[in-house]
Amino acid sequence: NKIIAMIPARLGSQRLKKKNLEMFGEFTLIEHAIIRCIKSNIFDDIYVNSESEVFADYAKKHKVKFYKRPAFLGNNQATSEEFVEDFLNNIECKSLYQIHSITPLLSAEKIKEFVKFCEFHPEFDTVLSCIHDQIEVAYQNQPINFTFNKKTNSQELKPTQRITWSATKWSKSSYLNAKKNNSIGTYSGNIGFFEVPPFSGLAIKTIDDLIVVNALKELV
Repeated sequence: NKIIAMIPARLGSQRLKKKNLEMFGEFTLIEHAIIRCIKSNIFDDIYVNSESEVFADYAKKHKVKFYKRPAFLGNNQATSEEFVEDFLNNIECKSLYQIHSITPLLSAEKIKEFVKFCEFHPEFDTVLSCIHDQIEVAYQNQPINFTFNKKTNSQELKPTQRITWSATKWSKSSYLNAKKNNSIGTYSGNIGFFEVPPFSGLAIKTIDDLIVVNALKELV
């Protein structure tokens, strides 16, 4: 019944090359993720999950564990569905908490709150971190949380929930059962949502994203 954190870190990336090795303040992004997990003081074990031994050195430096996924799960075609399934098939746990390195503005304190929420709500097999946007939102030219027949004040709108992937929880049994039944592990079982601060959902995909989060790091 260990509480396990897993930090995915692929060496290759298409838009921002080797982004997990880019600097966020005085640490690389992968180190910053490890440090946040350690500071949250909530995990029994912390794993860096990668196809590259480069990240084993960072795991060793910060005294956490390293899981080397198969090489084919590190290419551009591999999906999280596949490497999460691989991890769950090889690491003993009841629940898995994925903490992303490319959303560095999610604080250690908020990671701890996320885990506590999940542990307090065992009825949720999957928990997705999300940002609440309380503004009019449309999809394919149709309103989602408002109507064209009435003008509603923004504060009265039901907020939409934009998934950030900065933190995600999965029940091992629910995820693997879904995969065995040719279903989707990522959205398996009973799904819950956990609100995180807006900045924590900023994901680093490009060099511009990296510049923005570095500029914001002193403000959050």
